[in-house]
Amino acid sequence: MPDFPAVPTLAKRLTPKERLQLKRQSMPAQDAALRRINFSEVNLGLPEKFALIEADRCLQCKNPRCMEGCPVGVNIPRFLELLSQGNLPEAARSLLGDNALPAITGRVCPQETQCECVCVRAKKGEPVAVGHLERFVADWAREHPEAVPVTVAPATGHRVAIVGSGPAGLTAAGELARRGHDVTVYEALHRPGGVLVYGIPEFRLPKQIVDQEVERLCRYGVKIECNVVIGRTFTVPELQERFDAVFIANGAGLPVFMGIPGENLKGVYTANEYLTRVNLMAAFNPDADTPVMRPRCAVVVGGGNVAMDAARTARRLGADKVIIVYRRTKAEMPARLEELHHAEEEGIEFELLAAPLEILGTDRRWVSGLRCERMRLGEPDDSGRRRPVPIPGSEFVIECDMVVSALGTRANPLLTATCPDLILDKRGNVVIDRSGMTSVLGVFAGGDIVRGAATVILAMGDGKRAARAIDQYLAALPVPVS
Repeated sequence: MPDFPAVPTLAKRLTPKERLQLKRQSMPAQDAALRRINFSEVNLGLPEKFALIEADRCLQCKNPRCMEGCPVGVNIPRFLELLSQGNLPEAARSLLGDNALPAITGRVCPQETQCECVCVRAKKGEPVAVGHLERFVADWAREHPEAVPVTVAPATGHRVAIVGSGPAGLTAAGELARRGHDVTVYEALHRPGGVLVYGIPEFRLPKQIVDQEVERLCRYGVKIECNVVIGRTFTVPELQERFDAVFIANGAGLPVFMGIPGENLKGVYTANEYLTRVNLMAAFNPDADTPVMRPRCAVVVGGGNVAMDAARTARRLGADKVIIVYRRTKAEMPARLEELHHAEEEGIEFELLAAPLEILGTDRRWVSGLRCERMRLGEPDDSGRRRPVPIPGSEFVIECDMVVSALGTRANPLLTATCPDLILDKRGNVVIDRSGMTSVLGVFAGGDIVRGAATVILAMGDGKRAARAIDQYLAALPVPVS
């Protein structure tokens, strides 16, 4: 093992009182006027000096609630303390030991509603910037792979098939491979990564980062086969014949439509299609073969991170005006505050307390506008947010030439239709027990196919828990004869 020089730290270890006096370090970002015309990453990462200062803000609590707020159980105080000491190799080993994809979660995980929101420092100020520091350490590890050697347990002889190479599938694959199992991941698309490559734009998550994280998992022995559609190329029962266990993590890729007149007009996209064209199929490049509209005025319907991604993408593709239509207020928007802030900085407009009624078109069936109605907030609904109620006589029209529906996704029945023994819930999601096993012995599931469309980190948490359960399940099976 080569020796890595310790990064210079502050002159002395700080007392808790001195740590409390340190201010949260801000993440540098591209200037809004420049970034809205390019697809380069917006956030630029903490410089080393400021990362060390930020790590020193951690109070090393005896009862670290931040760990309880992390869906993948990262030992946050441990890697922050190692970082504050300038021991980057050990900080990287600690982080990667807990998190299969830290360079990804450091960029897209909503830390502000998870580990950071329960940080004790948040009670009287700003929490430790766990996400920024996770990204810093993970990026250092990517640049110094020799500092984090690949270590796997002896081969068990057991074989595991994983359906889908998104965050849940990749996490489970890495965990199982490190435990010595022979893991094969089947991906329907031509490139591994799932939603990480087709759904999240380059300016939030550079695809090179995803490729490098996948490459690291492959060094553990994970095998990935692309262009394999489970439900068509193979069925789950067929996988059971070849593998000792199966983990279904194919996500929720079926778009939800608005159900209003005009959705079949030219210039109407679901966010899934729009972002896939741009992200996975490189339509942002004018020389690419994949066509995509470059609108004058784009309207995006929805208030989540996907809506922000679609709106900011349209802006980068040259739209003079981009408007987000959302039926509640900003306070109820499920999008991350950072994404809202970046969208506003980039000139995205918001038409709040408004709901779409009809997409209008020209004689040649191209989009010409969106007819909406004003809303007011009534009593809370099942989500806990106040229900939007239409205001009679409040209709208005937004002139536009493109409409993107970003209302979420649901389970695609392609896989489940070919495995009738799988029990599904009323939404078509796979039902699992507490261990993550489905109604079919030896078949586990996790991520969006179980919980519905959710965050990357929640899917990763499912993948990590499923890997643990699969490992226990395999341990009870007879040892394979080689």
